Amino acid sequence: MMTLGMIEHWSEEGFKHIADLGMHYIELDYNNGNDPDKLVELIPDLKKWSEQYDVKVGAIGRWGSDKIDAEGNIIEEELNNTYKILDVCAEIGCPVFITGVNYNEEQSFEWNCDKAVAVLSKAVEYGKAKGVKVCCYNCDWNNFVREPKAWAAILTQVDGLGIKYDPSHCITAGTGRYLEEINDWAHKFHHFHIKGTIVIGDDHVDDPPAGLDMIDWRQIMGLLYAHKYDGMLSIEPHSAVWRSGAQGDWGITLTKNYIEPMIFKG
Repeated sequence: MMTLGMIEHWSEEGFKHIADLGMHYIELDYNNGNDPDKLVELIPDLKKWSEQYDVKVGAIGRWGSDKIDAEGNIIEEELNNTYKILDVCAEIGCPVFITGVNYNEEQSFEWNCDKAVAVLSKAVEYGKAKGVKVCCYNCDWNNFVREPKAWAAILTQVDGLGIKYDPSHCITAGTGRYLEEINDWAHKFHHFHIKGTIVIGDDHVDDPPAGLDMIDWRQIMGLLYAHKYDGMLSIEPHSAVWRSGAQGDWGITLTKNYIEPMIFKG
């Protein structure tokens, strides 16, 4: 069964904010530059806040880090960081870890795919042993495993690797074929972002809440049901216009009230 939650900070305030908004799932994005050892130290608190506020951690993501060096070697420090976050996921009952792989412009696409397969295979194998699914985010923040060409080359070689999908990235990248991508690849989705966007011509105007944007969320939900997606739908307040204050919370509530009626409760 699909569940609705939101990206928030790994703090008591973050968990409380989710609960105050009437949701029960949180996504924590512990991105490049944050020391995973500090997250490991937070495990007792994460468990306490989860129980106290009745908010489960639905996914932990790490955006922006280099996994492969210029010579094509796996960067062991970042691989170990991945392992540490997968350990955190396992300890707190979080089912999904989100990651990406950097691209070397001086090498071929095939070369980059081979290197991505090497490092992602290790992450997926480690995650399987811990009961945690690994997926790649579909945006371009130091990541090329974000569109069908890469998925076809890499996911077919790494059994169990999935996709964190966000339709807005497909639109802002210029293709706009998000319904086709969902229809073709939803069977690989481990996690899904709810983030609106408005693009007029070639101009990206803003990323307002879902329900005030150009994305056809009803068709998306229909496709997710058709492909039996049963993971988290994670609201992502992205635009500076919508990330704080009374208007920010109003936008989150608007999205919640727009998406929630389309979620079958069973």
